[in-house]
Amino acid sequence: MIEFDYLYQGICGLANAHRAGTMAGHLGAAVAAGYLISEDQPDLPDEVYRGIEGELDRIIRGEEAIWYNAKKAGVTPTELFAAMPDENPQAKSIDSIAAALAENIGQTRQSGHNVIFAAIAIRALRDHPEYATPAIVAGIRKLTLGFNGAHPGRGYYGKEKQWLTGDKVKLPPDDDLAAYRDLPDMANTVIGDLINQGQIRRQGFGGLWHVINHAAALIELSRFGYRELARQGLPAQHHHVRLWRSLPDVEAELGPYTKADHDPREPAYWQGMLKRDEARLTHRIKTIYGFQVLLTLIDDGARRAAARDAFRYLMA
Repeated sequence: MIEFDYLYQGICGLANAHRAGTMAGHLGAAVAAGYLISEDQPDLPDEVYRGIEGELDRIIRGEEAIWYNAKKAGVTPTELFAAMPDENPQAKSIDSIAAALAENIGQTRQSGHNVIFAAIAIRALRDHPEYATPAIVAGIRKLTLGFNGAHPGRGYYGKEKQWLTGDKVKLPPDDDLAAYRDLPDMANTVIGDLINQGQIRRQGFGGLWHVINHAAALIELSRFGYRELARQGLPAQHHHVRLWRSLPDVEAELGPYTKADHDPREPAYWQGMLKRDEARLTHRIKTIYGFQVLLTLIDDGARRAAARDAFRYLMA
């Protein structure tokens, strides 16, 4: 198992993130998700858990300090993981995080980060309500509300058009992507895109990393009792997928995707030199967690195997 202390550090990272800006939530969310991997997959080899812990240590040390200007914010990435005040927990207050998320879950916000961060926090606190103290819940609420009015994210449309925010993208009709009927329909759509298009070099809207994690966040919200809230988030995740699909293949300009030699559930994966540029340090961890959540709604064994094979494009 992954050491339990990482969960509290991740929760504190989420609760303190608002001090630096919404994107600082990447740090705490990744550390909390890293611990949750071992709750969801308790039988992985010990070498895998140690490999994940090594990545979490890198995050806490501030090795991915790209999410905000620390000097301007007056707080370093490491300081975001500082312990919160010692207070009596109030488990019922967890619902107030969901209430904050309800204000912005209906629209695609920053490639789904509003939902991703809030769902990881809710999962962590519902599993471990001893951490649902007033200061922690208030901090996570502030982080969640910070996404109110945020744009849908950015995508790279090639040398001519460059980067565009999602609110500036005119999407063509997409008869191949009807509105989701339910969460399993969403999960099968995302898994299908991973299997069939995971090797395509697209840049923006968080890539399939965020598409997967956005979907997983809705699944987790539903699993922990917020079924109506998850339903309200389906159109935004659907829009997120359409934005990602609208991106051109930029392999000729940026080079092809490569595939990891090993599955991250195997010790050999963590023994190699992992890429940590392009936000892979935090996104690798969150997506290992989110992908496993997504697979809980995929019953077909062959489809699960194909998805695991394609997933290695995201793990290179």
